[in-house]
Amino acid sequence: MGAQEAAERRTESLNKLHTLIETRDRTLVLFSQLIGLRPFEPGEAIQALLQEFCETLVDYTASAHFQLYRYIEEGTERRQAVKTVAAEVYPRIADVTRLIVDFNDKYDGETIVEDTAALERDLAHLGEMLADRIVAEDRILEALTRR
Repeated sequence: MGAQEAAERRTESLNKLHTLIETRDRTLVLFSQLIGLRPFEPGEAIQALLQEFCETLVDYTASAHFQLYRYIEEGTERRQAVKTVAAEVYPRIADVTRLIVDFNDKYDGETIVEDTAALERDLAHLGEMLADRIVAEDRILEALTRR
């Protein structure tokens, strides 16, 4: 592989990382806004923000998959250190992805959430799991940006 090709691969990799970080940041901002509405009261305001959060959460999850994990899984990433870290943390990330899909299936809809206690519990659990996922992702990001 020539120097030019290596530089292009590095640029592509960094662009994928920036996309992931942008979608993750947007998700966290909306999560914070949603949590800031506690105590929750059923209504259109919380429903609109909840729906926007769910859409962004799914975008973040898809971005992580398509921008980062697929890139590694397809063998595009050749550095062994990155592959090793990804293999260590990916099972945890996959578990959180399933939780995200379940949360989205439960709350992304037009119907006003009436069980606000369940929403509060589910958001608390989701927040903990997102924190775990971010720690795992950051390990991959660190490996990818190491020279």
